[in-house]
Amino acid sequence: MQGYILKVQKVKDEDCLVTILSSHKQIKCYRFYGARHSIITQGFKLDFELIESKAFLPHLRSTMHLGFSWLIDREKLLIWQNFMRLLADHLRDVEDSDEFYFELVESCAKKFHRQNPIRVILEAYAKILKFEGRLHLDNYCFICDNPLSDEISLGRAFLAAHPICINKYILNKDDIMKFLSTGSTAHLDDNTIKSLYLILLEGF
Repeated sequence: MQGYILKVQKVKDEDCLVTILSSHKQIKCYRFYGARHSIITQGFKLDFELIESKAFLPHLRSTMHLGFSWLIDREKLLIWQNFMRLLADHLRDVEDSDEFYFELVESCAKKFHRQNPIRVILEAYAKILKFEGRLHLDNYCFICDNPLSDEISLGRAFLAAHPICINKYILNKDDIMKFLSTGSTAHLDDNTIKSLYLILLEGF
């Protein structure tokens, strides 16, 4: 079985609870500490086995990290782990997850080697909003309901508002609407990308 490690939570001694995103569901399991066990790292792709337990969570066994070359790049790894943290929080109450999420993570992992990782994550988030029916392209401020002007700001879930209504980064409306509707960041400059990423880190 394979999946991506969304979350690792330390418990007694060196044992830990592990949440893994597989192709059709989130798996919550228990990892016993042992000298021969490989380290379990958030964000890594894992090949593993589960040993069912009637009294508790299934036990995680026979683990092997399936590496990507960019994982040795500390900056890329931190961006990736931020994405995993946000996704784990977003899916925390979901057990049977749509294959969409696993396939999206797979696609992102393959792009990290050659593409700007922040752009990859932003484009992935636009796809999540569209898939979940939360993509809002309305020309109205979500705070005051009045029409938007050429300059906007964004709240969580990239909801558009007047800059004066939420006091956040000022962005060009047409650029943002093009990004959200196409799922591409190719037309956005680096300053806009940085602003969008900081908003994304607030949560899905």
